[in-house]
Amino acid sequence: AERLADLRALAILDTPAEERFDAIVRLAQQLFDVPVAYIALIDADRQWFKAKCGIGVDQTGRAESFCGHAILERELMIVPDARLDPRFHDNPMVLGDPYVRFYAGHPLAGREGHNIGTLCLVDRRPR
Repeated sequence: AERLADLRALAILDTPAEERFDAIVRLAQQLFDVPVAYIALIDADRQWFKAKCGIGVDQTGRAESFCGHAILERELMIVPDARLDPRFHDNPMVLGDPYVRFYAGHPLAGREGHNIGTLCLVDRRPR
């Protein structure tokens, strides 16, 4: 409840795209040479993309999100090959589009220090 209150206090969910966030994901995509980069905010039952490169949806369910796991960490979460990870091997995003193999997600904290989202890199090949 406190994490969600921290997220909602920012009043950022479902807001229009902003160049300052878009620039971050474009830079991450280029620097790390990945087809997908995004900033996800993790709500109660969904992950919503504030900024994204390489994916066409604005949100997905939290149940199938990698970011829902990453916000439980304090450090960078890396999944070298999602097909081999017991948490994700049968995930719809691994088995189908966007065919996630590699995932790296760093938690983003809100004003009260709760992890409210992630900055993520995704590749369709293991890394």
